[in-house]
Amino acid sequence: MPEDRTTRAVIRDEALRLFAAHGSDAVSLRQVAAAARVSPGLVVHHFGSKEGLREAVDQHVLDAFEAMLAEMTREGAPDLFEMSATGSLAETIVAQLPPDSPGPAYLRRLWLGDGAASAAGRRLFRRLFELSKAALAGLSQAGLTSAGADPDVRAAFLMVNDLAVLLLRDYLADILGTDPLTSEGMARWTREVMTIYAAGLQAQPGEGER
Repeated sequence: MPEDRTTRAVIRDEALRLFAAHGSDAVSLRQVAAAARVSPGLVVHHFGSKEGLREAVDQHVLDAFEAMLAEMTREGAPDLFEMSATGSLAETIVAQLPPDSPGPAYLRRLWLGDGAASAAGRRLFRRLFELSKAALAGLSQAGLTSAGADPDVRAAFLMVNDLAVLLLRDYLADILGTDPLTSEGMARWTREVMTIYAAGLQAQPGEGER
């Protein structure tokens, strides 16, 4: 989406960064105002309250991911089923995010933290699930995989495995010694995941590689 840098957008973006790092409950309007270099009164003027600011941030994240998913599935974009066969949903998402994006951290807060019950979180999760179902159906129709006895469960399983990289980024980086959301880390992660998907847990090195 085109970046707008109105005062409202600056406040919203600083709130997103702070909420992603600390959680919205731990961040005050005064802290957001200081980060945006405006007065607390101006934050209230634009958003009405802390809850109004949080809703605006949720909607902004939802809109950004919706735009990203629309770009992934637009006519003329790389084939969705081909992408699913050669990589992961998480890899595709990360490839379209700036390296310093607070998006993955905010998703963790949105789905697992203080925003777990938000409508924006539920909408985005369902949108990603629909994308996962479409990819699985396409791969099944092409004879590249099986949809299984319960395609919804299989699509959900594949999706949450992918999203775990986004949600558990810091912990994975700690145990693997590589940030999984860097190009190097994602290549390392995807190579092993796709081997397991293609040949199972008994796969030997080199089996199932792209």
